[in-house]
Amino acid sequence: MLAVSAWGIGLYLDLALRSTRWRLQADAETWALLTGRDGRTAIVVFWHEYLPLVTALWLLARRENPHLSLNVMISRHRDGRLIADVIRRWRINTVTGSSARAGKSEKGGAAALRHLLGLLRDGQVVTITPDGPRGPRRVTQPGSARLAALAGVPVVPIAVFCRPSRRLRSWDRMMLPLPFGRGTIRCGTPITVPRQGWHAGFDVIGRALDALDDDQPGRRIARVPAPPASARLWWLAGSLAELPLRLLLRHRVARGKELAARLGERRGRASLARPPGRLIWLHAASVGETVSLLPLLQALCRLDPALHVLMTTGSLTSQRLLAQRLPELGLAARVLHQFMPLDVPRWLHRFLAHWRPQAVALVESELWPNLIAAVHRRGLPLALLNARMSDRSTRRWQRLPRLSRDLLRHFSWITARSDEDALRLRALGAQDVQTPGDLKQAASALPVDAAELERVRAALGGRPILLAACTHDGEEPVLAAAHALLRLRQPGLLTIIAPRHPERGAGIAGALGGAPRRALGELPGPAQAFWVCDTLGELGLLYRLSPIAFLGNSLQTAIRGAGGGHNPFEPARLGCLVATGPLTCNFNAAFEALHWVEAVTVTPTAAAIADWADAMLNDPALRARRAEAARLIAAPASSLPVDLARRLLGLTDAA
Repeated sequence: MLAVSAWGIGLYLDLALRSTRWRLQADAETWALLTGRDGRTAIVVFWHEYLPLVTALWLLARRENPHLSLNVMISRHRDGRLIADVIRRWRINTVTGSSARAGKSEKGGAAALRHLLGLLRDGQVVTITPDGPRGPRRVTQPGSARLAALAGVPVVPIAVFCRPSRRLRSWDRMMLPLPFGRGTIRCGTPITVPRQGWHAGFDVIGRALDALDDDQPGRRIARVPAPPASARLWWLAGSLAELPLRLLLRHRVARGKELAARLGERRGRASLARPPGRLIWLHAASVGETVSLLPLLQALCRLDPALHVLMTTGSLTSQRLLAQRLPELGLAARVLHQFMPLDVPRWLHRFLAHWRPQAVALVESELWPNLIAAVHRRGLPLALLNARMSDRSTRRWQRLPRLSRDLLRHFSWITARSDEDALRLRALGAQDVQTPGDLKQAASALPVDAAELERVRAALGGRPILLAACTHDGEEPVLAAAHALLRLRQPGLLTIIAPRHPERGAGIAGALGGAPRRALGELPGPAQAFWVCDTLGELGLLYRLSPIAFLGNSLQTAIRGAGGGHNPFEPARLGCLVATGPLTCNFNAAFEALHWVEAVTVTPTAAAIADWADAMLNDPALRARRAEAARLIAAPASSLPVDLARRLLGLTDAA
């Protein structure tokens, strides 16, 4: 029950403190002590009634020094244990003991005093409530003055106020913050307590604490900018969604969408140890983005032989792809994979506390507010690679102008995949945006097992082939109708269906009359019209098998999502001619480049797909000319991965 109470209180205080607009009043010397700058340290004292509010100061101090170690002295009774459980969520350590009182024995005070002395000598910050844990209210006990004299470190008195707030009916009239208010953190001048005559020190400390309650404005050296209300609401939504998201993750495990053994990674619990030395964190959402990063991973590891890369993804297919490709590229020992934690503040904090990267890079459109805020709070340099911003996404972000501007200003630099994407990002508030090229265009040709390619070619026996690659739910019926029309003109036609999500393979095969499945090791017989290739990482094989391919996620009939197409450069590099539906907004620049040389055809219906496929299969010379033009357009921009790798390594040098 105590743990449940602590969790609830901690969650509420986290909401209230993070949603409050704080103003910091401190001079430069005091702030240096509070943030542990240059190994300096101090004893921080405040009245017991401010205990729920003081965490706001540590949240600010840790923005400047993420490695700051904080220690609070608490009592041994039940209230002390509750406090320890509450503040653990903010990585605040506790030391058990009570301040000594005249005429009373210490409750573990001597042992606590020795412990605190050791912490101060190690350069850690210590906090004490000189009137705690049971009062009398605002009457200073000698413990803080004696500790300061023995340790030879200054005492920093502070007071914290916020409105709206409520006073509890406790002995200290404890102040409880309410969410979305305004607050002030007022820090007094550091007090030096001499070894000789230290008894007078606790009276000085008490007067200094009382003086901070006056309405004097104090000296302000920093005003902490408050995040926009939309960011605070997102933070609140993420925090409140923790329990529902746990249930959602379990449901996804039952549906085969998550790995049960690695479910903790989605909650920020690492399944691997952090390697020593420099670490860069790269995040890609799914397969396409992951493939585009492979040349960058190679360049990073080649430029810095001691570097390790943490690679996070959000899908099982991308994880399986990395498990297959990293050993092939010789990167298995240098690149560590984890599933991306969901955008829950506490889970992200846990993730970052374990991995401690020197730099972070997100890919394409992964703009998660709590993730970006967590990275920024730790002072980590952040980059956005191959940034994509469609018209539809731009309109959505324009509804939250302050949030989009606040998120984008946290990036040290952004590389956009096209000039159109760069213009949209700048319109939303991004500053340093450049367009060095598209990482997906810089990727090398998809690999293939040559022996397997020859084996499958021999099994298919020279049949005419139409490949439907990266199809999404709802597109297969259109392709089946196109096949029925085309087979009248192309006897012996084989249509290969390669769904974007292989787990859909069984359902697709059943809908196509029990078509053979590649995942089961099956090959199509001469009389079988369809072959479902529901495997991962074999597009290199399929694009070499078929001279023509229709790219999915592009038809109006797709059930899920609004389309957007897939990367046409992957088949183009292998001489496979491409058709697509009309929905290609995710790859507009690539498709436009291919349109210029008539190397792509838009086929919005089953009849259009059948007509295009029939024309291309009947005219090998025309098909070869267009395929060669597409191959030249899709030739990799070989210098881009190396250039981006150098920039990312530069971020770690500046960190």
